[in-house]
Amino acid sequence: MEAIWGAELKKYNRLYREMDEFYHNIAVRSGLSDSVFWIFYAICEYGDGCLQRDICAAFCVSKQTIHSAIHRMEKDGYLYLTEGHGRDKHIYLTELGQRMVEENIAPVIRRENEALARMGKEESQEMLRLTERYLRLLSAP
Repeated sequence: MEAIWGAELKKYNRLYREMDEFYHNIAVRSGLSDSVFWIFYAICEYGDGCLQRDICAAFCVSKQTIHSAIHRMEKDGYLYLTEGHGRDKHIYLTELGQRMVEENIAPVIRRENEALARMGKEESQEMLRLTERYLRLLSAP
């Protein structure tokens, strides 16, 4: 079989998998599934009252995966839902959910912000610009 892997692609894929593993390990240490971790993370980003569809769009996760995880979190006492416009449901953290965020999610976000700050504005903006460009080129027909 012809070699189709360039060194840059191998390195990028390894870094992508390492980053995915980094967040997966945090979720596991917190006793959370990846989906539940990202829902907590999204609520931190979008605030109490965010919508399920916002989480799906922001984290590129299927509606069904998020829906199932949200109902599991509701059963576990981490959040509750209220009716919104049409079929929309707003998601709110309970006291237990707020504790979980403060103990397990907020430290991750602080760590991410610290890493970006240590990179400096120029480097962090360049990383974002290049990642966006790579994704656009990858997605182009």
